[in-house]
Amino acid sequence: MNKDLSKRFTKDASTHVININCSLKNICSNTIADFIYTDNKGVIITTNNVTSNSDLQEIEKYVKNSLLDNKDSIILARLSQSKSYLKIVGIFYFIDNLNTRISSEDIEYILKNNYIIFNDIVLASKPCIIKVSPKSDMVIVWIDIWDTQRGSNARKIINRRFNIENIIVIVREANMNPSVPQYKNCWK
Repeated sequence: MNKDLSKRFTKDASTHVININCSLKNICSNTIADFIYTDNKGVIITTNNVTSNSDLQEIEKYVKNSLLDNKDSIILARLSQSKSYLKIVGIFYFIDNLNTRISSEDIEYILKNNYIIFNDIVLASKPCIIKVSPKSDMVIVWIDIWDTQRGSNARKIINRRFNIENIIVIVREANMNPSVPQYKNCWK
């Protein structure tokens, strides 16, 4: 939701909370909307407990119905998320034979167009590309993705193989220790 739409929606936040709670009560949910606020990512609706998918669908249906003329600009509701850290190995440093090094934009394009494996995967940051060694022609690509608390998105793609041109690459799990950077000398 853009900022103008967010402001318009939260202007009547108390009315929206009442109506959302009525909608949740109609589906016999124990979840109650507490309050609505905006941040830099859009509108946040907080609830008294962890919501189920049916609760999220009901809240989303209410929000879309209240903003009929702008319902295409609403991003789907989702549960709390965490980051999962992955790496893609087996990628060549140069693209084709043009002596052009691979960039994070190239990686984003490849992931976006490989919808079978990366369907519903959202990057949390730009991919980070690191050459394996100064004399190597291979790189490791570090990707951080938004994931569920249980890590179900990452589990779907860990150890999956896919093609980049005629090369087969693989997605591996990466451990993240907050006090130790996973990658240094990264180029964007």
